[in-house]
Amino acid sequence: MEKSKQIAMVKTNPNAIAYIPDPPDEIKLLAVQQSGLALKYIENPTQEMQKLALDNNGRAIQFISNPTEDMMIKAINDGWVNLEYIKNPTDEIIKLAVNQAGWAIKYVQNPSEELQLLAVQKNYDSIKFIQEPSESVQEEAVKISYDALRYINTPTPKVELMAIKQNERAVTFIKALDQPKILEFLRVNILVISYLRQEISPAELEEVLKETLGKADVEEKYVRDFLNCSSISKNSDIMSMDKILFIYKYGSKKAKKIAVDEKLKML
Repeated sequence: MEKSKQIAMVKTNPNAIAYIPDPPDEIKLLAVQQSGLALKYIENPTQEMQKLALDNNGRAIQFISNPTEDMMIKAINDGWVNLEYIKNPTDEIIKLAVNQAGWAIKYVQNPSEELQLLAVQKNYDSIKFIQEPSESVQEEAVKISYDALRYINTPTPKVELMAIKQNERAVTFIKALDQPKILEFLRVNILVISYLRQEISPAELEEVLKETLGKADVEEKYVRDFLNCSSISKNSDIMSMDKILFIYKYGSKKAKKIAVDEKLKML
């Protein structure tokens, strides 16, 4: 086949090089310049061909048997997903990918805790790609967003409480709810009652409120959330009560002060 026809074929479709017997280097170089993935069809490519292929498309790294560190860096800079195609990445290459996106951790076998933390700090939901994350990794992810709880198969009790305290909707991600957990969740976020109204009796709820609101160091947010909780009110079918009077009877000095302030806001 004439060289001019080969050039025309490769310019039209770089992968056509697969059908050209023993193509000259000139044609090979043209093919990888047009499409880096055409490297797949070139036997024993030169470093120049590999470099041109990578310049065109970082995914071409998958067709380079022993890429240099610079080649791997080029591929990752082109896109963190290219970590999937690097057989033996160095620690620096892995960190480079994870620094781009925490999701790159999915392509790392047995990642260190340092790498796991780096991943969830970058993208909290990358925890779904980590098998049995340590408590500190779970905490880091949940600290960023309670939504991370949905991706943790076996969260620790501490992590569950962290998520619940941050947002009551986290209770929908708890896989094994029991009565002690429900009571503990109510002690850190009273708004969780909206999701557990069928799971707790008025007497149990009253005991939780007496205990929590009676603490000298009760959190201000807890008191204000209680006062503004629509699920607990004089006309509530869950728990009917005068919340101001309840705090007056059972609340700590701090709780009473916050209640007065909240009541003044309503005037």
